[in-house]
Amino acid sequence: MTPKRIIVTGGSGQVGQHVIAYLLEKGHDILNLDLVPLPDHLAQHVHTLRVDLTDSGHVHSALTSRFHPACPFGREPLNQIPDAVIHLASYPRNMIVPDGETYRVNTQAGYNVIEAACRLGIKKIIIASTVCVYGPAYAEGEIDFPSFPVDEEVDASPMDTYAISKVCVERTARGFARRFASKGVDVYVFRIAAVIRPGEYARFLDGWKENAADFKAVGWSYTDARDFGQMCHLAVLRDGLGYQIFNATNDEIVVDGISTTEFLGKVASGVPFTREMGEKEAPLTNRKIKELLGFKEEHSWRKYYSYT
Repeated sequence: MTPKRIIVTGGSGQVGQHVIAYLLEKGHDILNLDLVPLPDHLAQHVHTLRVDLTDSGHVHSALTSRFHPACPFGREPLNQIPDAVIHLASYPRNMIVPDGETYRVNTQAGYNVIEAACRLGIKKIIIASTVCVYGPAYAEGEIDFPSFPVDEEVDASPMDTYAISKVCVERTARGFARRFASKGVDVYVFRIAAVIRPGEYARFLDGWKENAADFKAVGWSYTDARDFGQMCHLAVLRDGLGYQIFNATNDEIVVDGISTTEFLGKVASGVPFTREMGEKEAPLTNRKIKELLGFKEEHSWRKYYSYT
């Protein structure tokens, strides 16, 4: 494998740090675009360029930046185009800032990154979206998923500002992928579930164990932050798929002692099944990312938590 030059936006965030760590392990060269620095253990390997992603000039300049500060410059060619951009930066949920600001920042940043990358000839663009686009997570009142398993063909029809902003970025990505298809541009969208980082399994799953039925909003599914790093690595390496949406989830449902089908039949009895599901398959299924990108889970929740 030839190492790639990859720009990560939002790499200083809790998810981004694990993505960067995984990419470094695989030998890639990384530049981080963020408003805050990386922690020291990553900062010694990755430079952070302070960028306002809602400013198109900032973004265009940053995507043509050198990756490493030096005095004098000369270690890298000037204006070398990176191999890939992984866009993680956004407000990650509602009610961090007012709704209008969530929408403005997420959509404008997404547009700027996608447009600049396409115009500059960057061939691989990876966009972080969310399974919240399927609707239940931030709905006004309790609603059901339309069917199980929830795959990438299920209609994305949310009613909350955060998820609506993510749908807008997905559609922007789709349009630019179509526009620049003749240039060989691939745009892969990752719909991330509830992210669990190392050391957080007990905090998450203690609550799910006691009140499993109450966690319909997250689809009884999760994304391990380290496995998401693997997904990003695999996406960088896999060319030629054009525009694709992937559920970036782990393999199994986060309940125990009962099959997925039996559990869903009890807690979502009116929701139809579109196919037979695996014994422990996550309701927000990751079948597509396994088939097309070759994802192989390394961090099952069962390694870190026991319901007994």
